Parts: sequence; C-alpha cells; structure tokens
Amino acid sequence: MDVSFFSDDKTKTMVEDAAPQKRFPTWIFYLLPSVLCFFVFTIYPFIKTVVTSLFITSNTGALTKFVGIGNYIGLFQNARYLQCLGNTVKYMLLTVPLTIIIALLLAVLTSTDYPGMGIFRTIFSSTMGISVAAGSVFWSLIFNPTSGLLNKVISGLGFDKVGWLTEENVAMYSISLVSVWMNIGFAYLILMGAIKSIDSSHYESVDIVGGGFFYKLFKVTIPLISPSLFFVLTISLIGAFRSFGLIDMLTSGGPNNTTTLLVYKLYKDAFVNFQFGSASAQGIILFLFIFLVSQLQTKLTERFVTYQ
Repeated sequence: MDVSFFSDDKTKTMVEDAAPQKRFPTWIFYLLPSVLCFFVFTIYPFIKTVVTSLFITSNTGALTKFVGIGNYIGLFQNARYLQCLGNTVKYMLLTVPLTIIIALLLAVLTSTDYPGMGIFRTIFSSTMGISVAAGSVFWSLIFNPTSGLLNKVISGLGFDKVGWLTEENVAMYSISLVSVWMNIGFAYLILMGAIKSIDSSHYESVDIVGGGFFYKLFKVTIPLISPSLFFVLTISLIGAFRSFGLIDMLTSGGPNNTTTLLVYKLYKDAFVNFQFGSASAQGIILFLFIFLVSQLQTKLTERFVTYQ
C-alpha cells in the first residue's frame, strides 16, 4: 500500500484547515451609517442641486424644461442678483475686518493675568451664547424708530430720529454693526487661546532690546498667532457669505433690497417665488465662492503663516 498517498492528503487537509479564514470586514458595519448619512444629506442633495440648476421647474419642483447653463447666465444678467452680490461684498468688507480687529485688540488687552481679567474675558466672549433670534430681538428694540434707545439718545441731543433699519443708506451699516457684535465672541476666544499659547520667552527677548507694545504686537504676537488669524478670517468670510438670520429677522432684505444678501435671495427665490432652478444655480454659485475662499486661504496659509 502506498502510505505516502494518504499522508499527503492528510497533510494537505491540515494545511488548509490551518490557513487563515477570510472573514467579512466587520469595520464596514461601523462605517456604513456615516457613509449613508453623508450620501443622503450631502452627496445626493448636491447632485440634485446641480441637476435642478440646469432646468426650469414648476412650482412643485418638477423639472419641466432643460436650459443648460441658462439659469447661470440669467443670474449674471439680472440686476437684482448683481445688487445682492454687491450687497454681500459690502457686508463682508464691513463686518469681517472690523470683527477681527476688535477681537484681536480685546484679546491682546485681556491676555495679561491682572486681577479681574477673567470678568472681562467672560463679557467679551458672552455673545457666543446668544442665538441669532435673541440677538435680533434685542437689537430691533434698540433700533426701534419711535421707542428705541438710540433714537431716544439722538432726539435728546437735539437731532432728528434715524430709521436705522428702514433707511436705504443706513440699514446695511446697522446690520453690519449687529453682525460684528454677534461674531466678536467666537473670534475673541480663538485669538485669546492663540495668544495665551505663545511662549513668554518671545516677549522677554523683546523687553531686553526695549521693544514697546506695538513692536510686540506686530513683530511677535500677530506672526505667532497667524494660523489662528487665518482660521478666523476664513470662518468669518464664509459666515458673511452665508448670513441669513439677521437679515430675515431685522430687515427682511429691505429697504428696497439694500440688505438682501446672496443666501437670503436664494431663500426667497426657492421658498417664496418657487423658482427652484434659479435658486439651485444660486446655490452652486455660492458653493463655488466659498470653495474659492477656502482654497485662497489654504494658499495664503502656506505662504504667510508662521508656526512656533
């Protein structure tokens, strides 16, 4: 009898049994909910928006006529949309630099460990805990044309009352003031944390050579917190493009559309006028604006940011 025949089969069977079994990767089950949510709430709506932007739709959102990039061309030929784009740029220029400058100065002034500084830090960062709705109600009372605090002070000084939210040449500045007040808290906290993380040896070196406050600010503080500054700048720019709540609650885009920003016009066209094709095109354009800002921030960060 050939014993080797049986021994070879037995050895082969043992080797196959000892070989590692291929198992279905269980990590897929943990990842699947996140992937599904990302697809359902991000990828699918984005694709749907791109497709809808190429069509004229009915009031129910049904696609009725393919127009290609006609919706996009129509937007840039629409004086109302161009006005809203200009309003958004103006709003951004009024709010973003002022928010960062004030937050930076407050962070620098309260970065010391003098007694009582904690109280000021709490006050300056407190606007983070105020909702847009609550802040809007608060400022609408202050801006009230008849009983508002500002007009009472102005009339008490002998000047005419001002329609802070109803006059075309004033409303945008009033909205911008409220926006700065609402956003300072977040910017202040980020910049304060960055300043507190700077090693004291940098300031001690400046003290040795006799550098003053402004020398420390521009040669030490700002360069060393530049990553946080660029982060706040990016978030503020994106926030300016996406501003909606203050506009909706304080002016509803008026007077005469002077405070209508891109997001508010998108909302009106989609959910008031039911022009879903045009609104979708506006959404894609807004996405591209924000994407370009993000890419620009990345390039500037690589070039100008200083890391400790």
